[in-house]
Amino acid sequence: MQRIAPADWYAVKRLGDDVTFISEPHIKEFYRCNIWHVRGRDADMLVDSGMGVVSLRQWVPLVTERPLTAVASHTHFDHIGCHHEFECRAVHAEEAELMAAPTRLNTLADPYVTDDIFDSLPPEPYCSACYAVKKAPATRILVDGDVIDLGDRHFEVIHTPGHSPGGIALYEKATQILFSGDILYDGPLIEDTYHSDAEDYLASMKRLLDYPVRIVHGGHFPSFDGERYRHVIRNWIEEKQKAF
Repeated sequence: MQRIAPADWYAVKRLGDDVTFISEPHIKEFYRCNIWHVRGRDADMLVDSGMGVVSLRQWVPLVTERPLTAVASHTHFDHIGCHHEFECRAVHAEEAELMAAPTRLNTLADPYVTDDIFDSLPPEPYCSACYAVKKAPATRILVDGDVIDLGDRHFEVIHTPGHSPGGIALYEKATQILFSGDILYDGPLIEDTYHSDAEDYLASMKRLLDYPVRIVHGGHFPSFDGERYRHVIRNWIEEKQKAF
């Protein structure tokens, strides 16, 4: 399989609301984490950091321009691979231990990370069998209701267990933007990992429905508007309630 040069690994797209979308286009879509850079007046925020197979700090200059907090929506391998590169790292209390001591099993790298998840391989010396997330102990422990303060922008931490115990979403009331992590995106949701919980998932989805959301930037797949947001959640809840 072809290998990609480091300079070509990431794609960067500026969106509205001072949000920039960073992706790893050579990872197949289902496994490809969305990385979100948010610019504030006094500081920036990074929501998730990708797989970590190519340095984000070295090859995406945007993430080094100003003080920045790297927030983990949760601690699966595709979301925290470059967190160790940042001085300020935030994660929910339920998954702080995991980010400090990641393994192939507890980050889901095993069984998912194989050459098959790529359309083209990362640059040498990358090896799927050798892949592991690096330790990135949190410098800030988050709980429900905390606020990520960027000066002129304030993101509420919403604890959304279900996909994983310490999953979070981030909501900006002023713009009605939601960074939803992996609890919700416009694609097949994963509800059966080793630490998923069906009851928590249902409660989190019901809670999210109460938020007036204009646009959703999820952990995977394209962003979508508030109408689609409510439609996806209501359909999901309806299907789950049918099963009970």
